[in-house]
Amino acid sequence: MYKKFPFGVATGNLVKEIFEYAKENVFSIPAVNVIGSNTINAVMETAAEVNSPVIIQLSNGGAIFNAGKGLNNEKQKAAIQGAIACAMHIHELALYYKTTVILHTDHCSKPFLPWIDGLIEANEKYYKSFGKTLFSSHMLDLSQESLKDNINICEQYFDRMNKSKMTIEIELGVTGGEEDGIDNSNIENNKLYTQPEEVAYAYERLMKISDNFIIAASFGNVHGVYRPGNVKLRPEILKNTQEYIQKKFHFNNTKPVSLVFHGGSGSSDKEIQKAISYGVVKMNVDTDLQYAFTCGVRDYMNKNKEYLKKQIGNPKGEHIPNKKYYDPRIWLREGEKSFKRILKKYFEYMNNINTL
Repeated sequence: MYKKFPFGVATGNLVKEIFEYAKENVFSIPAVNVIGSNTINAVMETAAEVNSPVIIQLSNGGAIFNAGKGLNNEKQKAAIQGAIACAMHIHELALYYKTTVILHTDHCSKPFLPWIDGLIEANEKYYKSFGKTLFSSHMLDLSQESLKDNINICEQYFDRMNKSKMTIEIELGVTGGEEDGIDNSNIENNKLYTQPEEVAYAYERLMKISDNFIIAASFGNVHGVYRPGNVKLRPEILKNTQEYIQKKFHFNNTKPVSLVFHGGSGSSDKEIQKAISYGVVKMNVDTDLQYAFTCGVRDYMNKNKEYLKKQIGNPKGEHIPNKKYYDPRIWLREGEKSFKRILKKYFEYMNNINTL
């Protein structure tokens, strides 16, 4: 079977090739937050079934949870080790699942930079040994800082990451709502909408290092799911940004920037399609999938509650054991299956079916 990109974790310049291919063919790649093997495996299983590339990403909190909540996270040690363990798991199994994975870390604000410092060190060691990095890319979210400070810090990290041919994601403007302990629920409205001039400023600075970068430009995005009408997305901001940069730098390419859609859960099909048409190659999905996993477990528990009240004895007989009902492997799998059903819908929304 012809395959556009190889199985396994994509690293180096291959990451940019995948993003450019997505822009050319007008599809986006779901970026799925994971917290452990159940969600990691469910993502790879789904991507293999739809024959499409996928982005697996860890937030700082997700990395800590993967390591174990009982560990001490002093100096971000648990977050670092949890992320490394996740990366090793995916490197080992992605080939077996027959998936093409971009392995990423999600929002890293300034207080969490020691987490990324530790991962960059691990990437460099891995690169020296194997000629590729553990992670494909890292995201720095310094949108709380001034634009100048944001880009100055991103440049420093990108310069170091580029020596191992890594991709960086930066954020301009702010994604509203709350995620992973960062609360932007009451942020000023103007910060939810990034201006084309700001993107051009970042674009010009980062291009001096490498073109292996993507930009999360805010266009009203909010983490979480809210009632209809509560979130005012303006995808036309992305279109204006592409046109501005094309004109400023005299490009022939109508979509010079690879853009990211944060806060994708709960968005309408029309909003997603518009964003993709304007150059969005990566779309973060988390909240909907968290709920889907929980629904799968909840529905199983409700259906089998009479078999879960005790170890022995159920409607079929007072001496019949119930192990095959309460075994965690049974109900966790139901969570995985529910998670997969919703994730497949997002692959469809993003025009990303059989793209490999």
